[in-house]
Amino acid sequence: MTAVQVPTLKSVAARIRSHVVDMCAGPEGGHLGGAFSCVEVLTALYFSVLNVDPRRPDDPARDRFLLSKGHAAVGLYATLAERGFFPVEELAGYGRPGSRLMGHPVRAVPGVELPTGSLGHGLALACGFALATRYEGRDSRSFVLLGDGELQEGSVWEAAIAAATLRLDRLVAVVDRNGLQLTGATERIAPMEPLADRWRGFGWAVREVDGHDASQVADHLAAAPWEPGRPSVLIARTVKGHGLPFLAGRASSHYVTLSKRNHARAMGALQATDTA
Repeated sequence: MTAVQVPTLKSVAARIRSHVVDMCAGPEGGHLGGAFSCVEVLTALYFSVLNVDPRRPDDPARDRFLLSKGHAAVGLYATLAERGFFPVEELAGYGRPGSRLMGHPVRAVPGVELPTGSLGHGLALACGFALATRYEGRDSRSFVLLGDGELQEGSVWEAAIAAATLRLDRLVAVVDRNGLQLTGATERIAPMEPLADRWRGFGWAVREVDGHDASQVADHLAAAPWEPGRPSVLIARTVKGHGLPFLAGRASSHYVTLSKRNHARAMGALQATDTA
């Protein structure tokens, strides 16, 4: 895929954020904070890195992407719609009866590989995709986006061991390191720093990046695998609710149903950022 220029990535990320705000203003609300922290990662993947074709979402030669932190589905839906997998207008039905845009991703949505959101399973599923493409003789890559609170699940590290043992160097993980989970700071609940050293200890090639710089994220992900025979993990340092001053960096942004006032307040903040 031909990479797009930085202003385009920024403008796409801004549109995705606007869609997420609109969805979170609906009657069901949504996981705004964790979606906003990974918008630039999703933008970099779908608009600069992934070999995917919205016209052929099941193309056998495609790269695979799994949103292991499936509660951030509103971010993925907005990204897939902007990329052309389904009409943007469908986002207005998010969470409504009869809509395929559910609280967590399902296969009925074009571009979604597997249902996700039972935390701790995504990395193992991505290992399966990476192993399958190897057996098929393809050079496709498999990407998975994990939440940092999710790393408290032992199944994540079992998958990490398997990936390194199997030398799955076409597997790329991204950790959305926003430092918060539903009940507070990850470092208070279950400390995991130095996180990069932990991944290295499991046999992975590791890089760290400002997760809100879509261009840097794209550059790192496009270059993977970084070390032959090793899976790659990019630790993206992010802010939960990034872009909304009244929610950024707060655990309370985890799940919100925006009132009319806060909907307008959020859109105003995004517009101010976009024109700054």
